[in-house]
Amino acid sequence: MIQENTKKAINGFLMLGVLFIVQGLLVVIAIKALMSMAFVKFFIVLVLNLLVFINWFGFFMVQPKVGKVLQLFGNYVGTVRDAGLCWANPFYSKKRVSLRVRNFESSKLKVNDNSGSPIEIAAVIVWEVIDTAEAIFEVDDYEDFVNIQSEAALRNMATSYSYDQHNEGDISLRSHPQKISESLKTEVQDRLQKAGVNVIEARISHLAYAPEIASSMLKRQQASAIIAARSKIVEGAVSMVELALEQLAKREIVELDEERKAAMVSNLLVVLCSDENAQPIVNAGSIY
Repeated sequence: MIQENTKKAINGFLMLGVLFIVQGLLVVIAIKALMSMAFVKFFIVLVLNLLVFINWFGFFMVQPKVGKVLQLFGNYVGTVRDAGLCWANPFYSKKRVSLRVRNFESSKLKVNDNSGSPIEIAAVIVWEVIDTAEAIFEVDDYEDFVNIQSEAALRNMATSYSYDQHNEGDISLRSHPQKISESLKTEVQDRLQKAGVNVIEARISHLAYAPEIASSMLKRQQASAIIAARSKIVEGAVSMVELALEQLAKREIVELDEERKAAMVSNLLVVLCSDENAQPIVNAGSIY
């Protein structure tokens, strides 16, 4: 595995001044040699002038948060990260690699969740290149590699969890977004490690049931919500009835036999659990 080797390039402005001076001196010497008919000297100076001229092709610019990968005849030499005008061997090939933070938003994927229900899911992956050598030499196209492997990781993660939480304590795609994001980030990072890519953040951007079952699942969610609400109402009503009986017995306001207690409990539960407002009926006679 080829890993990044940070290389310090020569300051471009310094080299610019040196080449100007050397090139100027060689031109002056060549003119004097030609004027004095010293053709051998002129030829030597001409060759040197050509070599100096070749060095002008060694200049390159490095922008902030950008790396230049240097290669000499197919061999990796190093990566220049220092921003500014730089100079290196003119025979080096120089390939630009962005080190800036980038986003990738996957397309909406249709997969089956852990319970077999078809769902639509998409994610946003925030990533950056941390090793330019691995990004260039370990994979063919690191940007395309990030896109494909991110979607593959998203598919694999989605099949490991259910869309909804069926049992208390279960981790689902909808109920635990933070844990799902951490799981997705780990999944994507494991796949992109070999390409010299660091995953900063991974989050679900779209989550829904597939259109063919969306209406049925909506009814199921509504039914679950109604059952949960009813359970809460009944729990509160029983507590209130229990409190009422305790207070009546404690304060000795009225003595009720078991039959009357059952009737009172029934009436109170009907009043407290009913969807409609109860209509009061005044009892003008004795309750017995």
